[in-house]
Amino acid sequence: MDGLGRRFGERPALTGVSFDLGEGETLAVFGPNGAGKTTLLRVLATLLRPHRGSARILGARLPTEAWRVRGSVGYLGHDALLYRDLTVRENLRLYARLYGVASERAGELIDAVGLARRADDPVRDLSRGMLQRAAAARAVLHDPPLILLDEPHAGLDPAAADLLEPLIGRASRRTRVVVSHDVEHAIREADCVLGLRAGRQALFGKPALDEVRALYE
Repeated sequence: MDGLGRRFGERPALTGVSFDLGEGETLAVFGPNGAGKTTLLRVLATLLRPHRGSARILGARLPTEAWRVRGSVGYLGHDALLYRDLTVRENLRLYARLYGVASERAGELIDAVGLARRADDPVRDLSRGMLQRAAAARAVLHDPPLILLDEPHAGLDPAAADLLEPLIGRASRRTRVVVSHDVEHAIREADCVLGLRAGRQALFGKPALDEVRALYE
């Protein structure tokens, strides 16, 4: 990323954001509410077009070559992106068809996230933590090399978070961009840190814990 910018109308949401992330590395993104963290993830996920600067993801330039990377990026955001009236199994099989993935993959992931007993329940009946687990399964269904995670442990107890570690954690060996308010945990997992404040880059690299916490003051 070099000088990445995005605005909504006349209001800038991101201004001059620049960073490089190597294959298999984890970038932790910090900042207070409204800092531009979710906007950054949505640009990287090709859901929003950048208005300024240049961005290259998995060798493809955004936004002109966004079509090349959409099948190689997994996105776990605040919205689970699951159909509430369909069951967990129906949702994952639907996404499997969209991605051209064997339907057996859906069953494997249902087991991996501990939802085998609720697989045939409508998504609307799941608890917050179960919904997050189902959304994580959806995000990695196509085995993407890059995953974008917006508060991935929201609503999860420690046991559920451990279930997701092989899929979306550092153990997955995927390239990851992780937005988190759990500063200490995210710093421990990160190869580098990006700090945002009011849409602008305030930190990048390996800052001290106190420097990251200062973003929220």
